[in-house]
Amino acid sequence: MTGKGWHSRGYLPHFDKPGLVQNVTFHLADSLPRDVVIRMQRNLDLLPEPGRDAARRQAVQDLLDRGMGACLLRRPDCARIVEDSLRHGDGPRYRLLAWTVMPNHVHVMIEQGPDWPLPKVVQSWKRHTSRQIHRTLGAPSLGAPSCTRPPQPPLWQRDYWDRYIRDRNHYVTAKRYIDMNPVKAGLVERAEAWPWGSARFEDD
Repeated sequence: MTGKGWHSRGYLPHFDKPGLVQNVTFHLADSLPRDVVIRMQRNLDLLPEPGRDAARRQAVQDLLDRGMGACLLRRPDCARIVEDSLRHGDGPRYRLLAWTVMPNHVHVMIEQGPDWPLPKVVQSWKRHTSRQIHRTLGAPSLGAPSCTRPPQPPLWQRDYWDRYIRDRNHYVTAKRYIDMNPVKAGLVERAEAWPWGSARFEDD
């Protein structure tokens, strides 16, 4: 399987190819309110085109770290569902290199496998965790007939961010960012103290 190479599922570009190390971020649907995103985009439109993508990525990350939305992943039971899903696919689908489950978003670094393109991997994370978290929150049974079951609000934002790792220095920088995100957001003082990230296993 060769993967799709460069493609887009919306306004975000993606690159998909087996063997790549990918840094992926996906977030809860309510973590970036529409009015906030519109204001962000207006500010970005004032910037020169070169560097605008990097500025957008940084702006989104800063907004996510402000902890907007319900922050369901602050709940240990919901965070555990996400972490278990990431770790479940390690080996048969991809090689899991680093992760951090934040209150309203998730950072993951994986090495892609040959039979699981990146969109399929991310979709499997979102589908499984959405089902389990809705069940944990007491949503109506998924076994009920669809005609009688009220529609559930989407848990995750539809798209995701990915960036393939170019070299060793990029890998070290990206991994440190993933590990240190809870510290940067003021949630813990040390990366290894965050209960839903790979940094706590560094000394194992």
